[in-house]
Amino acid sequence: MLLAIDIGNTNIVFGCFDGEEILFRERAATSQRSTPLEYAAVIRTALQLHGFEAASISGAIISSVVPTVTSTMKRAVEKLVDVRVMVVGPGIKTGLSILIDNPAQLGSDLVVGAVASMNEYPLPQIVIDLGTATTFSVINEKRDFLGGIILTGMAVSADALTSKTAQLPKIAFEAPKRVIGTNTVDSMKSGLMFGTASMIDGMIDRIEEELGTACTIISTGGLAGTVTPLCKHDIILDDDLLLKGLRIIYNKNNKA
Repeated sequence: MLLAIDIGNTNIVFGCFDGEEILFRERAATSQRSTPLEYAAVIRTALQLHGFEAASISGAIISSVVPTVTSTMKRAVEKLVDVRVMVVGPGIKTGLSILIDNPAQLGSDLVVGAVASMNEYPLPQIVIDLGTATTFSVINEKRDFLGGIILTGMAVSADALTSKTAQLPKIAFEAPKRVIGTNTVDSMKSGLMFGTASMIDGMIDRIEEELGTACTIISTGGLAGTVTPLCKHDIILDDDLLLKGLRIIYNKNNKA
Protein backbone atom coordinates (compact mmCIF):
# COMPACT_ATOMS: atom_id res chain seq x y z
CA MET A 1 0.00 0.00 0.00
CA LEU A 2 1.38 3.39 -1.01
CA LEU A 3 0.92 6.41 1.27
CA ALA A 4 0.76 9.67 -0.70
CA ILE A 5 0.90 13.04 1.08
CA ASP A 6 0.32 16.44 -0.50
CA ILE A 7 1.29 19.31 1.81
CA GLY A 8 -0.34 22.61 0.91
CA ASN A 9 -0.26 25.98 2.62
CA THR A 10 -3.67 25.46 4.23
CA ASN A 11 -4.35 21.72 4.16
CA ILE A 12 -2.51 18.42 3.96
CA VAL A 13 -4.14 15.69 1.89
CA PHE A 14 -3.37 12.06 2.78
CA GLY A 15 -4.27 9.18 0.49
CA CYS A 16 -3.48 5.48 0.20
CA PHE A 17 -3.29 3.41 -2.98
CA ASP A 18 -3.53 -0.28 -3.68
CA GLY A 19 -2.08 -0.35 -7.18
CA GLU A 20 -4.01 2.30 -9.11
CA GLU A 21 -7.02 2.18 -6.78
CA ILE A 22 -7.25 4.95 -4.21
CA LEU A 23 -8.42 3.42 -0.94
CA PHE A 24 -9.15 6.65 0.92
CA ARG A 25 -8.26 10.31 1.18
CA GLU A 26 -8.36 12.63 4.20
CA ARG A 27 -7.54 16.27 4.89
CA ALA A 28 -5.82 17.84 7.89
CA ALA A 29 -4.80 21.41 8.65
CA THR A 30 -1.23 22.39 7.81
CA SER A 31 0.60 23.48 10.95
CA GLN A 32 4.24 24.52 10.98
CA ARG A 33 4.26 24.05 14.76
CA SER A 34 3.21 20.39 14.76
CA THR A 35 5.85 17.82 15.69
CA PRO A 36 6.63 14.52 13.93
CA LEU A 37 4.76 12.73 16.72
CA GLU A 38 1.64 14.84 16.18
CA TYR A 39 1.63 14.26 12.44
CA ALA A 40 2.31 10.55 12.99
CA ALA A 41 -0.79 10.43 15.18
CA VAL A 42 -2.84 12.11 12.44
CA ILE A 43 -1.66 9.58 9.85
CA ARG A 44 -2.30 6.61 12.17
CA THR A 45 -5.78 7.90 12.99
CA ALA A 46 -6.62 8.32 9.29
CA LEU A 47 -5.43 4.78 8.56
CA GLN A 48 -7.36 3.26 11.44
CA LEU A 49 -10.56 5.12 10.55
CA HIS A 50 -10.48 3.33 7.20
CA GLY A 51 -9.55 -0.06 8.64
CA PHE A 52 -5.83 -0.09 7.87
CA GLU A 53 -2.68 -0.41 9.97
CA ALA A 54 0.62 1.38 9.44
CA ALA A 55 2.30 -1.98 8.81
CA SER A 56 0.32 -2.19 5.53
CA ILE A 57 2.31 0.73 4.08
CA SER A 58 5.03 -0.44 1.68
CA GLY A 59 6.10 2.98 0.40
CA ALA A 60 5.47 6.70 0.85
CA ILE A 61 5.82 9.86 -1.21
CA ILE A 62 5.48 13.53 -0.22
CA SER A 63 4.88 16.67 -2.24
CA SER A 64 5.15 19.92 -0.31
CA VAL A 65 5.01 23.68 -0.83
CA VAL A 66 5.79 24.29 2.85
CA PRO A 67 9.50 23.47 3.33
CA THR A 68 9.35 23.72 7.12
CA VAL A 69 6.74 20.95 7.23
CA THR A 70 8.38 18.63 4.69
CA SER A 71 11.07 17.17 6.95
CA THR A 72 8.64 17.02 9.88
CA MET A 73 6.21 14.94 7.83
CA LYS A 74 9.00 12.70 6.55
CA ARG A 75 10.07 11.94 10.12
CA ALA A 76 6.43 11.36 11.06
CA VAL A 77 6.06 8.65 8.41
CA GLU A 78 9.36 7.11 9.49
CA LYS A 79 8.06 6.91 13.08
CA LEU A 80 5.14 4.79 11.88
CA VAL A 81 6.76 2.44 9.41
CA ASP A 82 10.21 1.49 8.13
CA VAL A 83 9.88 2.44 4.45
CA ARG A 84 11.65 4.71 2.00
CA VAL A 85 9.95 8.13 1.99
CA MET A 86 10.29 9.79 -1.40
CA VAL A 87 10.07 13.61 -1.58
CA VAL A 88 9.23 15.30 -4.89
CA GLY A 89 12.07 17.64 -5.77
CA PRO A 90 15.35 17.86 -7.71
CA GLY A 91 16.53 14.50 -8.99
CA ILE A 92 13.05 12.97 -9.11
CA LYS A 93 11.98 11.62 -12.52
CA THR A 94 8.61 13.02 -13.64
CA GLY A 95 8.52 12.65 -17.43
CA LEU A 96 7.53 16.31 -17.64
CA SER A 97 9.55 18.73 -19.78
CA ILE A 98 9.54 22.08 -17.95
CA LEU A 99 10.08 25.03 -20.29
CA ILE A 100 9.79 27.96 -17.85
CA ASP A 101 12.72 30.35 -17.33
CA ASN A 102 13.93 28.59 -14.17
CA PRO A 103 12.52 25.05 -13.85
CA ALA A 104 13.80 24.80 -10.26
CA GLN A 105 11.27 27.47 -9.26
CA LEU A 106 8.25 25.39 -10.28
CA GLY A 107 6.29 24.28 -7.22
CA SER A 108 6.13 20.56 -6.61
CA ASP A 109 2.32 20.76 -6.46
CA LEU A 110 2.22 22.11 -10.02
CA VAL A 111 4.63 19.40 -11.18
CA VAL A 112 2.58 16.63 -9.56
CA GLY A 113 -0.70 17.97 -10.92
CA ALA A 114 0.74 18.24 -14.43
CA VAL A 115 2.13 14.70 -14.32
CA ALA A 116 -1.27 13.32 -13.35
CA SER A 117 -3.27 15.35 -15.85
CA MET A 118 -1.08 14.57 -18.87
CA ASN A 119 -1.34 10.85 -18.06
CA GLU A 120 -5.11 10.94 -17.53
CA TYR A 121 -6.55 13.44 -20.02
CA PRO A 122 -6.11 14.59 -23.64
CA LEU A 123 -3.50 17.23 -24.47
CA PRO A 124 -3.08 20.21 -24.65
CA GLN A 125 -4.34 21.09 -21.19
CA ILE A 126 -5.00 23.81 -18.68
CA VAL A 127 -4.83 22.57 -15.09
CA ILE A 128 -6.47 24.82 -12.49
CA ASP A 129 -5.70 24.30 -8.80
CA LEU A 130 -7.98 26.23 -6.44
CA GLY A 131 -6.33 26.29 -3.05
CA THR A 132 -4.68 28.99 -0.95
CA ALA A 133 -3.56 30.39 -4.30
CA THR A 134 -5.36 29.82 -7.58
CA THR A 135 -2.95 28.53 -10.21
CA PHE A 136 -3.20 27.74 -13.92
CA SER A 137 -0.73 25.33 -15.53
CA VAL A 138 -0.48 25.05 -19.32
CA ILE A 139 0.78 21.83 -20.95
CA ASN A 140 1.07 21.46 -24.72
CA GLU A 141 0.52 18.42 -26.92
CA LYS A 142 4.24 17.49 -26.62
CA ARG A 143 3.91 17.13 -22.82
CA ASP A 144 5.85 20.35 -22.27
CA PHE A 145 5.00 22.51 -19.25
CA LEU A 146 4.85 25.93 -20.90
CA GLY A 147 4.12 28.08 -17.86
CA GLY A 148 1.13 29.37 -15.99
CA ILE A 149 -0.62 31.95 -13.86
CA ILE A 150 -0.66 32.47 -10.08
CA LEU A 151 -3.21 34.66 -8.34
CA THR A 152 -4.85 35.09 -4.95
CA GLY A 153 -7.03 32.20 -3.87
CA MET A 154 -10.70 32.69 -3.08
CA ALA A 155 -10.32 32.04 0.65
CA VAL A 156 -7.44 34.51 0.90
CA SER A 157 -9.53 37.11 -0.94
CA ALA A 158 -12.43 36.54 1.46
CA ASP A 159 -10.16 36.88 4.49
CA ALA A 160 -8.65 40.10 3.12
CA LEU A 161 -12.11 41.50 2.45
CA THR A 162 -13.39 40.87 5.98
CA SER A 163 -10.17 41.84 7.78
CA LYS A 164 -9.71 45.12 5.90
CA THR A 165 -13.29 46.36 6.27
CA ALA A 166 -15.27 47.35 9.34
CA GLN A 167 -18.68 45.88 8.54
CA LEU A 168 -18.31 43.01 6.08
CA PRO A 169 -18.87 39.58 7.72
CA LYS A 170 -17.29 36.20 7.09
CA ILE A 171 -19.34 34.14 4.65
CA ALA A 172 -19.73 30.53 3.55
CA PHE A 173 -18.44 29.55 0.11
CA GLU A 174 -21.76 28.86 -1.57
CA ALA A 175 -23.33 30.49 -4.59
CA PRO A 176 -26.33 32.80 -4.07
CA LYS A 177 -29.46 32.24 -6.15
CA ARG A 178 -28.87 35.41 -8.15
CA VAL A 179 -25.82 37.28 -9.42
CA ILE A 180 -27.27 40.61 -8.26
CA GLY A 181 -27.24 40.43 -4.47
CA THR A 182 -29.99 42.12 -2.47
CA ASN A 183 -28.16 41.97 0.86
CA THR A 184 -24.57 42.17 2.07
CA VAL A 185 -23.99 38.42 2.46
CA ASP A 186 -25.42 37.50 -0.95
CA SER A 187 -23.54 40.37 -2.59
CA MET A 188 -20.27 39.07 -1.10
CA LYS A 189 -21.07 35.49 -2.12
CA SER A 190 -21.79 36.63 -5.65
CA GLY A 191 -18.57 38.60 -5.83
CA LEU A 192 -16.42 35.75 -4.56
CA MET A 193 -18.13 32.79 -6.24
CA PHE A 194 -19.32 34.21 -9.56
CA GLY A 195 -16.37 36.58 -9.68
CA THR A 196 -13.90 33.69 -9.34
CA ALA A 197 -15.81 31.61 -11.91
CA SER A 198 -15.82 34.53 -14.35
CA MET A 199 -12.11 35.04 -13.83
CA ILE A 200 -11.47 31.37 -14.59
CA ASP A 201 -13.59 31.52 -17.74
CA GLY A 202 -11.81 34.69 -18.85
CA MET A 203 -8.32 33.28 -18.23
CA ILE A 204 -9.18 30.10 -20.14
CA ASP A 205 -10.27 32.22 -23.12
CA ARG A 206 -7.05 34.23 -23.02
CA ILE A 207 -4.82 31.14 -22.70
CA GLU A 208 -6.53 29.34 -25.57
CA GLU A 209 -6.33 32.47 -27.72
CA GLU A 210 -2.60 32.75 -27.03
CA LEU A 211 -2.03 29.05 -27.77
CA GLY A 212 -4.25 29.14 -30.84
CA THR A 213 -6.03 25.92 -29.87
CA ALA A 214 -8.71 24.56 -27.56
CA CYS A 215 -7.53 22.74 -24.41
CA THR A 216 -8.76 20.09 -22.04
CA ILE A 217 -9.54 21.91 -18.79
CA ILE A 218 -9.03 20.14 -15.45
CA SER A 219 -9.66 21.61 -12.00
CA THR A 220 -8.59 20.36 -8.60
CA GLY A 221 -7.94 21.70 -5.09
CA GLY A 222 -9.95 22.27 -1.95
CA LEU A 223 -12.28 24.90 -3.46
CA ALA A 224 -12.61 23.42 -6.95
CA GLY A 225 -15.85 21.61 -6.19
CA THR A 226 -17.62 24.84 -5.20
CA VAL A 227 -16.48 27.00 -8.12
CA THR A 228 -16.12 24.67 -11.12
CA PRO A 229 -19.90 24.11 -11.53
CA LEU A 230 -20.36 27.90 -11.87
CA CYS A 231 -17.97 28.19 -14.81
CA LYS A 232 -19.25 28.38 -18.39
CA HIS A 233 -16.46 26.26 -19.86
CA ASP A 234 -16.51 22.46 -19.83
CA ILE A 235 -14.17 21.69 -16.94
CA ILE A 236 -13.26 18.25 -15.57
CA LEU A 237 -13.29 18.20 -11.76
CA ASP A 238 -10.69 15.81 -10.34
CA ASP A 239 -10.31 16.07 -6.56
CA ASP A 240 -7.66 13.33 -6.50
CA LEU A 241 -5.43 14.75 -9.23
CA LEU A 242 -2.39 15.42 -7.04
CA LEU A 243 -2.65 12.08 -5.25
CA LYS A 244 -2.74 10.35 -8.65
CA GLY A 245 0.33 12.32 -9.70
CA LEU A 246 2.20 11.26 -6.58
CA ARG A 247 1.41 7.60 -7.33
CA ILE A 248 2.68 7.96 -10.91
CA ILE A 249 5.90 9.68 -9.81
CA TYR A 250 6.53 7.14 -7.05
CA ASN A 251 6.13 4.20 -9.43
CA LYS A 252 8.34 5.84 -12.06
CA ASN A 253 11.17 6.41 -9.56
CA ASN A 254 10.69 3.18 -7.62
CA LYS A 255 11.19 1.16 -10.80
CA ALA A 256 14.23 3.25 -11.69
